[in-house]
Amino acid sequence: MSDARPDTDLNALSQIWALSCLARDARSDRELGFLLVNQTQSLASYRQAVLWLEDSGVYTLSGVVQMEANAPYVQWVQQVAQHLWGLSSDAPRTFTAQDLPDALAQAWADWWPAQLLWLPHCASTNAHPTQGGSLWLRDDPWEPATLETLQQWSMAWWHAFQTLHRPRLASWGNLRQGLRAWLKPQAQRAWYQQKPYLLAAVILAVLCFPMRLSVLAPGELVPAHPLVIRSPLEAVIDTFHVQPNQVVSKNQLLFSFDQTLIRSRVEVAQQLLATAQTDYRQTSQQALSDVKAKAQLSLLAGKIEEKRAELSFAAEQQQRASVAAPQAGMVLMDDPSEWIGKPVAVGERILRIATPGDSEVEVWIPIADAITLPEGAQVSLYLHASPLSPVPARVRYMAHDAVQRPDGIYAYRLRATLSEPTHHRVGLKGTARVHGDWVPLAYWLLRRPWAALRATLGF
Repeated sequence: MSDARPDTDLNALSQIWALSCLARDARSDRELGFLLVNQTQSLASYRQAVLWLEDSGVYTLSGVVQMEANAPYVQWVQQVAQHLWGLSSDAPRTFTAQDLPDALAQAWADWWPAQLLWLPHCASTNAHPTQGGSLWLRDDPWEPATLETLQQWSMAWWHAFQTLHRPRLASWGNLRQGLRAWLKPQAQRAWYQQKPYLLAAVILAVLCFPMRLSVLAPGELVPAHPLVIRSPLEAVIDTFHVQPNQVVSKNQLLFSFDQTLIRSRVEVAQQLLATAQTDYRQTSQQALSDVKAKAQLSLLAGKIEEKRAELSFAAEQQQRASVAAPQAGMVLMDDPSEWIGKPVAVGERILRIATPGDSEVEVWIPIADAITLPEGAQVSLYLHASPLSPVPARVRYMAHDAVQRPDGIYAYRLRATLSEPTHHRVGLKGTARVHGDWVPLAYWLLRRPWAALRATLGF
């Protein structure tokens, strides 16, 4: 008998060594779990084995490749494992159905053989947050030698499992547990080397990291110095001779008014002038013999000058009925068909003429994003038509007062001069990023939330 015991111990040691080699070669925690519950048969005879983790529940079952978490058997094993874990014992223990509560013991005979060995896996040398245990079941009682062999193998396996397994942080409880384990004080280190102080120093350094404060706002390419063409008279537009975005030359005809009413005004003025001149001639003949008629000559002469001025004004309006371009450029306007037949007032804007290449960026900054901008602040306009090629510009001015836009939002108008010529046409829209001063990361992160909090709570 004395020779049989060393041979048994040597055989168990060789089996543990072989299983440990397999554990080191495993490439995942799932592979390690399969190794524990299925290939430990070389160390001890058992019918079923279960690996249970505190944060994941039933992790692996022997003889099962794909486990169904909602199966009745798995749910019952989960309850039993939680009960055994709640006993707060780190030592291996054996159980039978009589050791469990009646609610759990009733289904023992349906699922398990008579003898259960519970091996808790909670000895951790590297503060790993995952805890758990394994359940081993068979018909015969567990011998102390077999129990010691399984415990030694379980410790070696658990060391490998901790290396590959990453705990699931699916709940706040698991997250707090993992963070608490990571921040656990280490007695062998000085206070300034403790993880909580190092973490606080890193967070403080990151919060002080300088960031360029910037805002995003709708932007557009607009003409920098457009020539505005306004209505020179009160009339109805009859014909447009140009189209939107058309390049015109100097003195090229742009649009014409309906001249029917204008011509009638000229004819009426001519008739009134002729009548006034006739009255003057008749009165001048009467003045030779009539003193009263001689006194009316100056009045009639003034009336002739008045009618002559009206005729001159009507003739000038007739000349203005056709509007030409005072300079070369591109026509900026809406659909011409909306203007035809529409009466316009004197001074009403009809269109604009922009010089090619004379463009700048217009940005509408919302009131909540109005930050302090340094002189010549950088602006990058990302056009919807070309989002990968931003248009660089420098701030020329920012309006002092916010104005209401067509969409009903109040915003500050900002104009920025292009840093370099662009091939994009005027009128393209996009999103502009306006760069402000350098600020700490903490201010960059908390500026908007703090402003919203103050607006809500009023402090």
